[in-house]
Amino acid sequence: MISVEGLVKQFGPVRAVDGLSFTARPGMVTGFLGPNGAGKTTTLRMLLGLVTPTAGRALIGGRPYAALDRPAAEVGAALEATGFHPGRTARDHLRITCAAAGLPGRRVDEVLELTGLADAAGRRVAGFSLGMRQRLALATAILGEPPVLVLDEPANGLDPAGVHWLRSLLRHLAGIGCTILVSSHVLPEVEQTADHVVIVARGRLVRDAPLAELVGAGGELRVRTAQSAELAVALENAGGQVRREDDLLWVTGLEPEEVGEAALHVRAVLGELARERSGLEKIFLELTMAELSAPDGPGPPEPEPAAAAGEDGTR
Repeated sequence: MISVEGLVKQFGPVRAVDGLSFTARPGMVTGFLGPNGAGKTTTLRMLLGLVTPTAGRALIGGRPYAALDRPAAEVGAALEATGFHPGRTARDHLRITCAAAGLPGRRVDEVLELTGLADAAGRRVAGFSLGMRQRLALATAILGEPPVLVLDEPANGLDPAGVHWLRSLLRHLAGIGCTILVSSHVLPEVEQTADHVVIVARGRLVRDAPLAELVGAGGELRVRTAQSAELAVALENAGGQVRREDDLLWVTGLEPEEVGEAALHVRAVLGELARERSGLEKIFLELTMAELSAPDGPGPPEPEPAAAAGEDGTR
């Protein structure tokens, strides 16, 4: 389990992370979301012992990263796809990592195959596209078969086939009990992959909830009828909130059965009655914009990830 407890990080006058607490549990993919400057990367770096917290703590299995006995076998991390010696081949990079971490050498060929890099294993990293570097970063992260994965923008640079592969890999690893914390800006992909979502803005927790609960919240009922004016009044009298667009009504605060009863009361013929499910992107924007519009304003932005390139090297 990953536990973040009252985490604070102050850089001079700027509080990048402000009393942040959340948990990422085994067997689940937890999406860690927020706009630029939200403190996501700083939080991940504190979790991995790369940045010292001003206050609070970030624990993996109840211990800070520095106290782990065999870190490479307990936590796999991929924060950047740039930390490779350009003159080394993919296989040599993984061999050196295995030797340094005391991992069995058989894992090199296993992860090369698993990440789709087997055919490129003898190529120097300098000739890799961003997508191939991303795959190598993931290969490095899973070398030790760790039960915990911490990934920062792992889909950056992957082509559609690569994104599909990544989704399948993360779902497989969660299915066998891994704890997976993924920071990403690709909200549609998070919606297809994550079980739980943690949303932050200005270093503060905005929402911590199961994905199904989050996208189910705030959904509207879409009601189509030629008697929209009469039905709108009846729905408002029943306690609903109604937004009217010609013969289409958008209704919140009522269940479909209550809409049907109101329609029967005013003898309105329903051509359509369906629940409009709120997507993660809409919920994310509503929650973060509310936080960012607060008087004290956002802190300075985090660096943007490198511009995405296709796995063939094109941009």
